[in-house]
Amino acid sequence: MRVLKVVAEGVTTSFRYPHFMQGVQPSYELPPPATIYGHVCSALGGWINPEGVQFAYHFTHQGEFDDVEHVHVLSPSVGKLSGTAIPKVLEGAVNPFKRKMLYEPRFVLYLNRPEWEAAFHSPRFTVVLGRSQDLFTYTSVSTVTLERSSQAYFEHTLAPYQMTLNMASGYTLLMPRYLDYESNRQPSFARYVLLPRRITSLDFHYFEGQPADKEFWIDPTAPQVNGLSLGLWFHTWVGDYDDTPRMA
Repeated sequence: MRVLKVVAEGVTTSFRYPHFMQGVQPSYELPPPATIYGHVCSALGGWINPEGVQFAYHFTHQGEFDDVEHVHVLSPSVGKLSGTAIPKVLEGAVNPFKRKMLYEPRFVLYLNRPEWEAAFHSPRFTVVLGRSQDLFTYTSVSTVTLERSSQAYFEHTLAPYQMTLNMASGYTLLMPRYLDYESNRQPSFARYVLLPRRITSLDFHYFEGQPADKEFWIDPTAPQVNGLSLGLWFHTWVGDYDDTPRMA
């Protein structure tokens, strides 16, 4: 399968949990699928139809630290501004909080749209990943041909939730899958398995009744580990999501 491979690097980034508003802002270890959708749209210059688009990725960073930020919490007010006859409308206070940051992130994105290569060589909008101030640079944009193999290694990526039955590694979490900008940014969520460390297909366990297809897409251009190539799980942004492994 011919795919687009994009490598992006930055200084810092952060992927906030959507339901934290004040006090602390933890970060996902990997960019959620919804963040990746926005990143792709930014490079192409507009909101794309996500139907049929599949993506896989590999994300690493060199460490974590806490940054201190603040927000202004406002509320309606009455009375006059001090020393004037001007009525007050709002008043508030500065609310500091800690935000978890990821240092020197590196993002390798695979898309089943090799025809988009030119757009990533000359992205329409500023290249960011996470917050608007988390600037990134594309260090490599190319098309590669993936191969199929029954043996591969996986690391620093998202696996389908159903793979919890087959491996004793990683942890499950709920992540924003897609924001529908035609429906007032209505979010949808999905469950995934986050793999922060390396695991190989040799460690997987299969049970009776599971699909017989045990092959994976691999990137022959990625570094090999003990003779194994990097394996990829492809995900989608829309459509039925039954948490079953997507091998193609």
